[in-house]
Amino acid sequence: MRRFLLLYATQRGQAKAIAEEISEKAVTYGFYADLHCISESDKYDLKTETAPLVMVVSTTGNGDPPDTARKFVKAIKDKTLPPDFLAHLRYGLLGLGDSEYTYFCNGGKVIDKRLQELGAQRFYDTGHADDCVGLELVVEPWINGLWAALEKHFLSNRGREDTSETLTMASHASRDAVTPELLHVESQVGLLRLDDSGGKAAEVLEQNAVNSSQSSTLIVDFEASLTRSVPPLSQASLNIPSLPPEYLEVHLEEALGQEESHASVSLVDPVFHVPVSKAVQLTTNDAIKTTLLIELDISKTDFSYQPGDAFNVICPNSDSEVQFLLQRLQLADRREHHVAVRIKADTRKKGAALPQHVPERCSLQFLLTWCLEIRAVPKKAFLRALADHTGDSAERRRLQELCSRQGAADYTRFVREAGACLSDLLRAFPSCQPPLGLLLGEWPPSQPPPRAAPLSSLFHPGKLHFIFNIVEFLSNTTEVILRRGVCTGWLATLVESILQPYMCANHVDGKKALAPKISISPRTTNSFHLPNDPSVPIIMVGPGAGVAPFIGFLQHREKLQEQHPGGHFGATWLFFGCRHKERDYLFRDELRHFLKCGVLTHLEVSFSRDVAVGEEEGPAKYVQDSLQRHSKQVAGVLLRDSGYVYVCGDAKNMAKDVHDALVEIISRETGVEKLEAMKTLATLKEEKRYLQDIW
Repeated sequence: MRRFLLLYATQRGQAKAIAEEISEKAVTYGFYADLHCISESDKYDLKTETAPLVMVVSTTGNGDPPDTARKFVKAIKDKTLPPDFLAHLRYGLLGLGDSEYTYFCNGGKVIDKRLQELGAQRFYDTGHADDCVGLELVVEPWINGLWAALEKHFLSNRGREDTSETLTMASHASRDAVTPELLHVESQVGLLRLDDSGGKAAEVLEQNAVNSSQSSTLIVDFEASLTRSVPPLSQASLNIPSLPPEYLEVHLEEALGQEESHASVSLVDPVFHVPVSKAVQLTTNDAIKTTLLIELDISKTDFSYQPGDAFNVICPNSDSEVQFLLQRLQLADRREHHVAVRIKADTRKKGAALPQHVPERCSLQFLLTWCLEIRAVPKKAFLRALADHTGDSAERRRLQELCSRQGAADYTRFVREAGACLSDLLRAFPSCQPPLGLLLGEWPPSQPPPRAAPLSSLFHPGKLHFIFNIVEFLSNTTEVILRRGVCTGWLATLVESILQPYMCANHVDGKKALAPKISISPRTTNSFHLPNDPSVPIIMVGPGAGVAPFIGFLQHREKLQEQHPGGHFGATWLFFGCRHKERDYLFRDELRHFLKCGVLTHLEVSFSRDVAVGEEEGPAKYVQDSLQRHSKQVAGVLLRDSGYVYVCGDAKNMAKDVHDALVEIISRETGVEKLEAMKTLATLKEEKRYLQDIW
């Protein structure tokens, strides 16, 4: 078989899953994928690689390549490498990202750009998949077009144009790189002619026209929903994805009395089990969002941090949701049984491996509580697998529609955008009874959410603080359910017994109650820190809970100024915003103190829901408006004084709006076009003078 090198750079497993899908489909088209994680540098060598390279690269943080790619990126960015170092290499790259973040698909773009600079050439156009609207909208056609691009590459290398061995290539003969869009039709030819016997890439479900027309009369008056489609989808022939090969064999064995450790949930980082020493509500009861501050006692650990650092909070899934799954899967009476997992001897899955997120001999209850992200939105491949375990034909058809190409819009509307999760699907399709092996093999592992440490360890030795908004939302995929965020809901419930109300925020001692404990682990890749040189001016933009790390910054600066009274300290600007001055103005007293003692030189506050009365020019509504009002000063700090700008908070709207405001400010104050201003801002990011901590 014709070999190609297939590398994936993953943070949460998405890129790996897509690369595995490519690897499994490759055999069907007569190729062999030499699959490796990009971090396994001992198993491949691009300097001597003669086969085409296919890469799947995710993006993490604020546009960075994933942790698994850090060593690779550092190696290819070596400035001593000649411009023809990879001139022999031909590659295709699929980048994964989320357009809600400013630097969309930047992990893949960084690698793509550097490969080009080293002389490598694309044999297939780069794809950029957007998790904001659904990765599959780009991933599926990109993979479908990959096979024809590989065919063309190998034909070109052999120096002949024997198209009888492959799909029709004539329409692409004049192109250096093949685009997924143009290859879509050809790739479907190979896709649809496959039989069911080996590694099929799709199934075509031909629906009886008479039956379809009869059934359509019964549903014509209904709207589409998660469980029901309407014409034309309900009458369409469907192209559905390949069935993921089963590869896990799961046995439940009676427990021998061992207890699991929560530390086993974390795969890499050290875990610290620490008590909660204080919990305070920072907002009034009538605020739209409830914000809590939690203080942890880390005095008996070697956990260390500096302002701006983040750490993981290891939290369980909702107990009620876990109990529902146990009941629904008919496993409630075996919740304490230990889970034994092994690879199926006859599996067709290439490179099948035991999932690392399943601790050895943990109980089923522990597994569902701590190890699986049961609130994750299911991928189409999982829906495809569920269909084969659904007894009712109408329910099975609907699952097939939702994972099909024809049902892409319904999948986006009723699954992805609705935030449907595993329990929602099992409620919606009662005849579906998936085996435990399918859940363990296809469902993603639990991902501890990061939390920023807002307060300085110099101010609070032996303590670690963090703040968060309690996330609450209505889920109405099958029935209207009020849900809380997995982590924030759990934390809020955990600290109820010691929670101090809003007016007691400055009270020193917490309520006298048994201190609950939580598990945390450090995150080591954060660069959201103060400049090493305290004379450098800084601009901080943090509305709502985004102000948290900047309180730590200012506390740290205050201690430094006390220790070095004659030192030179740069200007500090803070742009803070909230809805109402009297309801959710976080850390108001602390900010006034910093302003009074000169640690904070400029404080600009905006209130988005308060109505200004009797002012010619009312206060700015949002932080980006405040930035615009101080355009000259902001530009001066960043461009003349080589200052830093930090942005913390909401990625979906605020971070984009602040980015756009900075572009406009640079453009206006320097007299350049916006494109040039964007390049200037990109340079600041490369120099780590434009830093974001957004979510």
